Amino acid sequence: MGVDRCILFLLFRECLRIDRVHDFLELATLEVRPDRHFMVREALEEDLLAVMNINRICLPENYTYGFFESVFHSYPKSFLVAEVDKRIAGYIMCRVERILSRFQRFKICKAGHIISIAVLPEYRRMGIASSLMKNAMKVLREVYNCSEVFLEVRVSNNPAINLYEKLGFIKIDRIKRYYMDGEDAYLMAKELLLSE
Repeated sequence: MGVDRCILFLLFRECLRIDRVHDFLELATLEVRPDRHFMVREALEEDLLAVMNINRICLPENYTYGFFESVFHSYPKSFLVAEVDKRIAGYIMCRVERILSRFQRFKICKAGHIISIAVLPEYRRMGIASSLMKNAMKVLREVYNCSEVFLEVRVSNNPAINLYEKLGFIKIDRIKRYYMDGEDAYLMAKELLLSE
């Protein structure tokens, strides 16, 4: 049995043991590397403190526990974490909003708003952020019936902008002084197609 199949078998067995077989469906997101692997799954309430810690380490924009908890309870399927060796290494949290479409004139649509995404520095360049984004967009489309997704990103954050563009996001607008320190943000958006 190859390494990939062995890991999948062990994860399936662990899901059976803790009576979380539905989590096995998330194993399609498993990424195996020669040195490390990670798995993306839905967040649990007990993950919120680790998520807050990642937010404080990685981003200047920090939220209260109550805010994380509110988003978690409102949109649990699109609040995802990435685990590396049983440690939370990254997260993405999203909510659903009704907005004026950024792609179809005069149309109101359901859109996924990616509020925050972060990966601890020691786990970057493993594909975690990309996997979190892809999984969140899939859930936003298939579970919450969103036709678009959008986010705000600092104009100076070139690695993030490059990732979003690779995933099909386009710059829609520049929001002046969006961040508390006065930096502008790009509003970036993408249409979510059923086939994605």
